[in-house]
Amino acid sequence: MVNSNQICFVKGIFKITFLFFLFLVNPLLSMAQTNIVFGAAQWESYKKILKQENVGVVAHQASLFDPKTHLIDTLLSLKVNIKKVFAPEHGFRGDADAGESVDDKKDIKTGLPILSLYGINKKPSQESLEDISVILFDLQDVGVRFYTYLSTLHYVMEACAENEIPLIILDRPNPNAHYIDGPVLEEDCKSFVGMHPVPIVYGMTIGEYAKMINGEGWLNNGIKCDLRVVPLKNYTHQTEYEIPLRPSPNLPNAHSIALYPSLCLLEPTVISVGRGTEMQFQIYGHPKLPKTNFSFTPLPNFGSKNPKFKGQLCNGVDLRNIERQKKIELQWLIQAYRDFPDKENFFKKGFFRIAGNKKLQKQLAQEMSEQQIRKTWEKDLEKFKNIRKKYLIYP
Repeated sequence: MVNSNQICFVKGIFKITFLFFLFLVNPLLSMAQTNIVFGAAQWESYKKILKQENVGVVAHQASLFDPKTHLIDTLLSLKVNIKKVFAPEHGFRGDADAGESVDDKKDIKTGLPILSLYGINKKPSQESLEDISVILFDLQDVGVRFYTYLSTLHYVMEACAENEIPLIILDRPNPNAHYIDGPVLEEDCKSFVGMHPVPIVYGMTIGEYAKMINGEGWLNNGIKCDLRVVPLKNYTHQTEYEIPLRPSPNLPNAHSIALYPSLCLLEPTVISVGRGTEMQFQIYGHPKLPKTNFSFTPLPNFGSKNPKFKGQLCNGVDLRNIERQKKIELQWLIQAYRDFPDKENFFKKGFFRIAGNKKLQKQLAQEMSEQQIRKTWEKDLEKFKNIRKKYLIYP
């Protein structure tokens, strides 16, 4: 006879199994339930272009053809002649740390050569393109200026233009496309984490952005790339979209992606933004900040092999319950700066590259309010919005 304890045990096992099942399939369900049709999934739109061509593909771990299949695996099954894959920051499998140099290698699963665009070369070399007649570009971006996939896009377009190779962008949704905000990058602050005069959040898909690079003459000597975008279906800039796989190691979920544009301003300071935890870009802290009811201790993990303040208790702020942002939030940067006892050593040398100008650091030191700082962005933001309109594919 079955007693009540046995029934409770069975129910508990069932509940745990069910929750574990949801944990495994939830990323696939979130992708499957959306009505958006990705560029990659529209095989009929680009298969004729690939026929009898030698194909190079720019891809990473989030370049999915459908919820269960990677683009590369699908193309190989369709007998597309892929000669090589070009990989951005974090590598083809998305397991390299931020800023970690990635080497060329052969992919164990497919046997394809993987050429790194985040190592010795940031741009495909002429030699690497000698056996390529068309390139497919399919990277899941997050719509933020200092996310380096934009710089990879720039250099791939430039290399294609210089070598007369057509480029096909398989467009993907931008999870931060619903607003435009932040200081516009100034010329003397250009680097691989910001190459173009755009605000931190620019409200465009990567396909639209590629059109803007071409149209504004941002490639070397104003050359033009032979560009085609396979657009999304059933998508607008206001469409909420949750990326089913991490686009990079330290953006583990939709909340981190939404907070990333604001919290990344704390990266080139002494403050930790949660690398070495599973709350990356959802918290911030430092051992010397005032004690609060929240703290964390960074330790090496998948996203960071040697995180800031490894093994040290950080007093911090938990932002995991903050609503989806509709603007750049400066309040956390301002508050962290005000609370930190050693203001002369708060900023790191590269802060201006993330900020996009050399004014923001001075504005914080002068204790300008968020409203006063934002006022200094307005003119450049309006100018950018007018440029942006010319290249939009989606409403």
